[in-house]
Amino acid sequence: MTNTELLTRADELRHGRTPFVLATVVHVERPTSAKPGDSALVLPDGTVEGFVGGSCAETTVQLQGLRVLRTGESLLLRITPGADTGTEGPQEPAEGLVTVVNPCLSGGTLDIFLEANLPPALAYVYGHAPIARALLDLGRVLGLDARPASPGRPLPPDLDVVVIATHGRDEETVLVEAARAGVPYIGLVASPKRGAGVLTALDLTEEQRARVHTPAGLDIGARTAAEIALSVYAEIIALRPPAARAARRRAESAAPQTLAEDVDPVCGMTVAITPDTLALDRAGSRVYFCGPGCRHAFADDPSHYAHA
Repeated sequence: MTNTELLTRADELRHGRTPFVLATVVHVERPTSAKPGDSALVLPDGTVEGFVGGSCAETTVQLQGLRVLRTGESLLLRITPGADTGTEGPQEPAEGLVTVVNPCLSGGTLDIFLEANLPPALAYVYGHAPIARALLDLGRVLGLDARPASPGRPLPPDLDVVVIATHGRDEETVLVEAARAGVPYIGLVASPKRGAGVLTALDLTEEQRARVHTPAGLDIGARTAAEIALSVYAEIIALRPPAARAARRRAESAAPQTLAEDVDPVCGMTVAITPDTLALDRAGSRVYFCGPGCRHAFADDPSHYAHA
């Protein structure tokens, strides 16, 4: 896969709101098969597309990439064959840097930047009037994935914002569905009197009803459609959770709910368990490996690694 193909693939994933990690080799100490600029994508199912080194390096990038997907926090990964950190396994000598001792490497060291690419906050805007159009335009300027929506459309699990500006049309149905789905921000554009009346009539629990904001937006004296949209997003910004927590929520909505790991009995490397992870069945259990070399060594003499 060329860099152009990789970037095209990354754009496809962004368009489909699929989280991924972009792994880029930024520094090498030879001998290594990878060169600075080599890159790969790590997908939520553990698939690695691209090239950042041989099978042992790729296994480490896969595991750390899946961890990055769950936290939403980018990091610099150092893969080295030496034991200069004192103990094997992942080390964190500095913030944002993870060092992994990989005895399978041919002798070189790789520094690889793992960049989390998570979907932006998703906002559904209901309505066709000027306020709804202003909400869509301003939302996109602010970096949200703001989309027009219609009643009856299923709500995706990673939906962050619902704003209803339909001026009395199909409000109750959308409000109830969004509140029961646990959408973090739900706003109804209405006058205080009408908004209170709509809210009282909703078939919701008190906890669910309390999460509906009406009139939507902060009281900044807004008059025009653009000013009302600004007041709504000002309220969303004021109420939103910390960015790291919001990013983690979006990552976990698409990433695997659990990240299964095991230890290669030959080299001691921790590996992520995916459908493509190399494995052998032994004595009623499955043993996982970082690469074909370790699997061949284990198959030749399993008793030698019984202690592991």
